[in-house]
Amino acid sequence: MRQSLVIGNWKMNGTRASVELLAQGIMAGLGDNTAGIAVCAPYVYLPSIGEIINGSRLALGAQNVADKASGAYTGEVSAAMLAEFGCQYALVGHSERRSYYGDTDASVAARFCQAQSQNIIPVLCIGETLEQREQEQTFAVVDGQLDAVIELAGIAAFNNAVIAYEPVWAIGTGKTASDEQAQEVHQHIRQYIAAKDQTIAEKIQILYGGSAKPDNAKGLFAMPDIDGGLIGGASLDAESFLKIYHSV
Repeated sequence: MRQSLVIGNWKMNGTRASVELLAQGIMAGLGDNTAGIAVCAPYVYLPSIGEIINGSRLALGAQNVADKASGAYTGEVSAAMLAEFGCQYALVGHSERRSYYGDTDASVAARFCQAQSQNIIPVLCIGETLEQREQEQTFAVVDGQLDAVIELAGIAAFNNAVIAYEPVWAIGTGKTASDEQAQEVHQHIRQYIAAKDQTIAEKIQILYGGSAKPDNAKGLFAMPDIDGGLIGGASLDAESFLKIYHSV
């Protein structure tokens, strides 16, 4: 039985004071839910959030990780640096990184490997644009994004990874894939992995990452191949985020 997982992606939001209050609010409402939960804070807030959540069930994550181990890469943050501050997860390939900052399938695969080199669990974000969906390219797009990692790291690398399916057309737009639309792609992803390794496919967590909110989370999380969510805007409010968390 796969454990459910909910990850909050705070993106480029908050002040030190506001995110510390947010983390404390989330911790206070965890209750006895045994599902996994994590928050991906902006780099500069990782130390303070790490101290606040230390020893709790709330895990720390980063929103990105460099595709190189070290060197003359101004502005980048390496996996080793993230590991020093207790990061357990790192997002790689978020659609905003792909769209705005030129991340490619190849560079995302390199980031994935860098995270794993420091025992950080990469959360591989994959998904199609509206144009690609309308052209019925969804499966081909996600297959290609998975293949880039498989070709570089091998299918065994998914033993210690999370996949987040984020339909790009549903991020920040208020649109959400229907439960059935999301399940269809999640099922395809799991079957694609299963064709290469059935054991990994059965245990890997595949999260939904497209504008999940308290009012639609329960239906999405009830789908057999959806193991939780990568939550954006709703994770900036402790009450909303906890409602989503307690939906799993």
